[in-house]
Amino acid sequence: MLHHSDVHDGSLFTPENLLREARRQKSIAKHPIPGTCVLDPDGDIVRYLLKTGRASLNPHWACYHTQLYEFTLGRTAVGIVGCAVGSPFAVLIVEEMFASGCQVLLSITSAGRINAPADGPRFLVIERAIRDEGTSSHYLAPSRYAHIAPRLLKHVNAVLDRSPVALSLGTSWTTDAPFRETAAAISRAGKLGADCVEMEAAALYAFAKARKRAVVCVAHVTNSMAQSSGDFEKGPENGSVDSLKLLEFVTRTVRGTR
Repeated sequence: MLHHSDVHDGSLFTPENLLREARRQKSIAKHPIPGTCVLDPDGDIVRYLLKTGRASLNPHWACYHTQLYEFTLGRTAVGIVGCAVGSPFAVLIVEEMFASGCQVLLSITSAGRINAPADGPRFLVIERAIRDEGTSSHYLAPSRYAHIAPRLLKHVNAVLDRSPVALSLGTSWTTDAPFRETAAAISRAGKLGADCVEMEAAALYAFAKARKRAVVCVAHVTNSMAQSSGDFEKGPENGSVDSLKLLEFVTRTVRGTR
């Protein structure tokens, strides 16, 4: 099952058909969600937006498993789903987002430090992700890495020095077993160039390439896998203040490149 020869075949089960039935059962009218959407695996951004009264529930989101909130980022209406952790769940939600009207997807997740310097930028636009999970193998033939689309990378790279928060490009290790980050596994990932470890980017980039979708993944390097007390500090409002500044910047950068 781990070596799929049918990655180019169409699926009999599609997000469009699932959403059709969800709308029927829930009596939800078909209407597009915002063209720019955010995946917030930690859920901290969603909680901050709700606490400050900046987000409201989108009534047109028909997903069985999550709620989509809408808020304004600069002058752009943005949809956001929180707590979609791990490759299978993240890609399920993103498939449904694009089937519902999304055109650009930004994912921002906390990540554990591997080769990233402790005094360097805490935010990394993930340029490539080591494929150490199962979801990406259903979208792309086997390879070591999944990459951001070159056109998106070009635009992001051109404006890195203008970011409102410290930002650089990086490589991540995407795992689907976070509590199996052994010393040997971390060493292997480090030798393959991983700056950090997270749980979604490889699958999201594989989906993006297979479906020809615009996806940008950002890692917020916040911890050293709890190797010491006081780990996982993300900054004001659990990192949401800086994350929203960065999301607005990246949104402006990639808009029109899809």
